[in-house]
Amino acid sequence: MVKERESITAKLCAFARAWHSYNSREKIYDDYLAFDFMGKEEYEELYEMISDGLIDTGDDEEPEDIVKDYLAPIPLSRLHFNEKGLEEFARENEDIQYVICGAGEDTFAFRNENESIEIFEVDHPDTQRFKLERIRDLEWIMRPNVHYVPVDFEKERMLDKLLEAGFDPNKKTYFSILGVSYYLTLDVFSETLRQIAKLSQPGSRVVFDYPHSAGDFPERVERLEELTRSLGEVMCGGFDPYEVKCILCSLGFRLDKILTPEKVQEKYFDGRSDGLKAFENVSLVSATFVNGYRQNL
Repeated sequence: MVKERESITAKLCAFARAWHSYNSREKIYDDYLAFDFMGKEEYEELYEMISDGLIDTGDDEEPEDIVKDYLAPIPLSRLHFNEKGLEEFARENEDIQYVICGAGEDTFAFRNENESIEIFEVDHPDTQRFKLERIRDLEWIMRPNVHYVPVDFEKERMLDKLLEAGFDPNKKTYFSILGVSYYLTLDVFSETLRQIAKLSQPGSRVVFDYPHSAGDFPERVERLEELTRSLGEVMCGGFDPYEVKCILCSLGFRLDKILTPEKVQEKYFDGRSDGLKAFENVSLVSATFVNGYRQNL
């Protein structure tokens, strides 16, 4: 199952969202609450970490270039892909559930204006405890349509904890699993998809990103892997696209959209003047559940 704890890489992704929101004139994705959630002190600590040589590129790069080259492209493109898909899904189905697997410092629950979306944030208890304390410190109002679901993935099933939290398996649901697959084997990730299939009403959807296991990738791909390794979060080598398709189909999912790295570049980064470009090994996937797989719920 997914193992997602409060981590420095998650904080760096939040930093990238905040940085992009406040500094870019050509926004791919505008998380205008990211800076407020982090707070000035944590933002500046992370900026200092980046300035002190977070990534050894061999060049004398400015902190802003490090953010643009390594930290921002993946989270910005996958979040735009995910939330645009959610917007369409909610418009098509009206009364829905939205499950955020490994929610981290995601701020959607406070940016969302659609009260017909029932939100379930799933995360490790330590991560969620930190988030709830931060929300209380900020005095942000927790809306009644948002449920925080702590799951110790080493001891508990996400499926069970969601049902205990009031998740309705008879409602169409939009599941997002972003930034998680990088640290899992394909077998472990497929178990996550299996549990989602068991929870899914036909017409439900799952969205995720994943790195490719093989290809002629530029040096920055290896450098990003070295960065996460140095922070104690080791990537597992990625997946083969054909195997990903086979697993989805075997679980009853129909592939709707696959944005290969080339298509991610074309959709989100072509024509930009700020130097941002898609990572050459990351694909985005959206799939709809169509077959009954809900044995032994």
